[in-house]
Amino acid sequence: MAAQVSLAADPRLILASASPRRRELIGRLSIEPAAIHAADIDETPHPREIPREYAARMAREKALAVSTPDAHVLAGDTVVACGRRILPKAEDEATARACLALLSGRRHRVLSAIALLSPDGTLRERLSETVVRFKQLDHDEVEAYIAGGEWAGKAGGYAIQGSAEGLIAWISGSHSGVVGLPLFETRALLRSAGFALG
Repeated sequence: MAAQVSLAADPRLILASASPRRRELIGRLSIEPAAIHAADIDETPHPREIPREYAARMAREKALAVSTPDAHVLAGDTVVACGRRILPKAEDEATARACLALLSGRRHRVLSAIALLSPDGTLRERLSETVVRFKQLDHDEVEAYIAGGEWAGKAGGYAIQGSAEGLIAWISGSHSGVVGLPLFETRALLRSAGFALG
């Protein structure tokens, strides 16, 4: 098992997200953030904003909102998209059902953007794109998933790290990116900023 990175030897890192999934994922890189500060920004898409641009803008704005002169700030945003359509975070059962109906039996994209803001103002950005295909969902499968509650607050109405994974026929790309933090891209950004990762 890799040793934890010494924050005394490396730059301080603030995670600009209260997501327990992102904190768990960054821990897989043997990084423990010095602090966690959720960014409070307006997440409304701009008119005609395409999913890729929206994801990148959200990650960037979250990092800037938590900016501090004595630490690096890591922020991320994950968007589920069908074509040019940005699917919402499901806050109620009706929205979750509508998302699952749209995703059923077809491919969609998950865009996971990250931004790393250094104390000197340098902004490093990466974006992971993963293609996901759900099986054709029947009524009972949808209702069982809705009853489980895993959809709540999730982009596109599902969480791949839960029971929805059993409904996904295949993915092409980054599994961790679909969960919420693409580890390959995150590791590259941290190394470029001076973090001593293995």
